[in-house]
Amino acid sequence: MHPELLKHSTKQRSNISLFSATALGVGGMMGAGLYSLLGLASFHAGSYLPLAFLLGAIAASFSIYSYAKLGAAYPSSGGAATFTVMSFGPGIISGSINIFQYIAYLIAAALYAAGFVEYANTLFGGDLSPFLLKAITASIILSCTFINLLGASLVGRAEMLAIGLVVISLLIFSAMGFEQAQFSAFRMGSLSIEGIAVAAGILYINFQGFGVVTNSSSAMKSPQRELPLAMFSALILVTVAYLAVSSAVVLLMPLSAIELNNGHVLADAAQLVAGKLGQIAISISALLACAAAVNATIFAASNIAADVAKKRMVSSALGNSVLKTQMRALTISSIGVIIFALLFPLAEIGQMASLAFLLVYAVVTFGHLRVHQQTGADPRILWCAIAINAALFMALFINTVKTAPASAIALVVALIASIAIESISRYWHPRQR
Repeated sequence: MHPELLKHSTKQRSNISLFSATALGVGGMMGAGLYSLLGLASFHAGSYLPLAFLLGAIAASFSIYSYAKLGAAYPSSGGAATFTVMSFGPGIISGSINIFQYIAYLIAAALYAAGFVEYANTLFGGDLSPFLLKAITASIILSCTFINLLGASLVGRAEMLAIGLVVISLLIFSAMGFEQAQFSAFRMGSLSIEGIAVAAGILYINFQGFGVVTNSSSAMKSPQRELPLAMFSALILVTVAYLAVSSAVVLLMPLSAIELNNGHVLADAAQLVAGKLGQIAISISALLACAAAVNATIFAASNIAADVAKKRMVSSALGNSVLKTQMRALTISSIGVIIFALLFPLAEIGQMASLAFLLVYAVVTFGHLRVHQQTGADPRILWCAIAINAALFMALFINTVKTAPASAIALVVALIASIAIESISRYWHPRQR
C-alpha cells in the first residue's frame, strides 16, 4: 500500500498488556457523556432509555469490528488517522477526513467541559452567574491543557485515578438504586422507534472512546488477537455499567424530573437514594469524569494533530504551520475547545459530538471496504456498520435541524471547512508526498 507509512507505524514496539488495553478502552468510553446526556436522551426515549443505550452499543460493536481489523492490519499510534490514508491514499479525501476527525475531538472535549460546569453549578445549588460559569469553562480547559504540558505519564496516572473513582461511584449508585426502586409501581411508557433511534444517536458519544484502543495497537505483542479482544471486552464492560445506571435512573425518577434536571440527572437520582451526601458524591465523581475526559480528549486531539502532520496525512501547509509541533497543536486544540464550549449549550454540543463521530466512523468504515482483502474483514459486516451509523446519523441530524438548527449548521460548516482547508492548502502546495 504505502510502504513509508507502514514502515513508520511498525517501528520497535513497547509492549502493552491485554488488561491495560482493555482498561484504556473502558477509560475512553466510561463517564462524562453518561453524566451529561441522560436527560436529553430520556426526552426522546422515555422509559426505554436503557434500550437506547443497548442500541448504541450494538451500533458501536460493528464499528469496533471495523476498527479492530484495521488496527490489527495497520498497527500505528495514529489510529484512525492512519486508517484513512491506508484506505483512501494520501490526498484531499484522507486529509479532509483527518481534519474533520480532529474537530470532532475538539467538540467532544467541549461537551465534557460543559458537563463539568453543569455539575459544578449543581454543587453550589445552581446559583452561579453566567459569567462565572463561562470562567469555570475556560479554566477547566486551560487546567487540562497545563496538565498535558507536564507529560503523558501524568496524564495517564490522573486518568486512571479519576476513572477508578468514577466506576466505583457508579456501581455503588446502581446497587443502591435497584435496592430502593419500587418495581411493582413502575410502568413503561409508550414506545417510539424514532425516539429510541434519536436517543441512541445522542448517546453514541458515550461509546466513541473505543477508538483510543487502536492507537495502542503498535505496542501490542499480537494486535491481530489482542486488539479485538480488548476492544470488545471494554465495550461489554461499559455497556453493562450503562445499562445498570440508566435502568436505576428510570426506576427511581419520573420522566418529567429526568427531563427537568437534564444535565445533572445522576446527581438528583443519587440524592433520592443517599440524600445530600449522595448528591455531593455523584457530583464530585461527575467532575472527575468530565475533567478526565477533557484531559484525555485534548491530549488525544493534539497527538492526532501532531501525528498526522508528522506523517504528512494532511497538507504540508497545515503540517508545517498550524500543526508543526505537539505544543502548537495542543495550544490550538485548547483554544478550539474553549470556543465550542462557550458558543454552544450542553445539549447542543452533545448532539454535535455524536453526529460528528457517527459520520467519522461511517466514512472510515466505508474506506475500509477498499482494503478489506488486506485486513481480512467481512464486507457484509462493514456494510452493516455503515448502514447503522448512517441511519443513526440521519435520525439525529433531522432531529437536530428541528430542535437545534445552529448545531446542525455548525457541523455542516465544520465539514465543509475541513474539505475546503485541505483542498486549498494542497492546491497552493502541490509538491508534497
